Amino acid sequence: MQSDSNAALKTAIVTGGASGLGYAIAQKFVESRVRTIIIGRNEEKLQAAKEAFGELCSYIVFDLTNLPQIPALVADIVDEYGRIDILVNNAGVNMKKPFTEVTDEEFQHILTTNVSSVFALSREVVKTMLPHGSGAIVNISSMAAQYGIPKVIAYTASKTAIEGMTRAMAVDLSPQGIRVNCVAPGFIATDMSAKALNNDPERKNKVLSRTPMGKLGEPADVAEAVYFYATEGARYVTGTVLPVDGGNSIGF
Repeated sequence: MQSDSNAALKTAIVTGGASGLGYAIAQKFVESRVRTIIIGRNEEKLQAAKEAFGELCSYIVFDLTNLPQIPALVADIVDEYGRIDILVNNAGVNMKKPFTEVTDEEFQHILTTNVSSVFALSREVVKTMLPHGSGAIVNISSMAAQYGIPKVIAYTASKTAIEGMTRAMAVDLSPQGIRVNCVAPGFIATDMSAKALNNDPERKNKVLSRTPMGKLGEPADVAEAVYFYATEGARYVTGTVLPVDGGNSIGF
């Protein structure tokens, strides 16, 4: 159980918290004195993140596609930390492939990872939030839910589902004191995106030319938006989708 000195701290779960946007989100929470549990599949990366973030961070190695084990995962977290105040559903996978070449199995795998696991984890966490009458859930969407992007049919379907689920969850849960919102990152300079765009100058120029601010975002920009949604500053905000995209979704 938690020590007395940390008893008043809020507890957050960040899925996929060992790299990319999840890493920046977890870092922001820890810097803001939120006890943060990062969940992912790669123990080496999780361990490195924990060492970087210090004592307010802990990690759990878990494959979120293992839906039947999610209730036990959440029960273990509550046993150890007492309660869960914030859930950030950040973990997700993408796949770039021509529409006609995507198999049923590949499509289903993306939906299981990006949608079914978000639903199952949120459901179990909400059960633990309800007795306290408070909590904040932040889902992570994508520009793929704002407009059509080629060769990402499964990812697009999954992120569009996340935005619809955010609204439905907010309507169900806000009367019980649990707020649900969504951040839709635009083109953010992570290792993964930098590699993709630098290898494809034409795509990079297209991205920048339709982004009014004329540059890629930083992971910290997404982390700031998530933190806002997760804390008291957003106490009257629920069911919204916030693009953090330099204007990309309205650019021409």
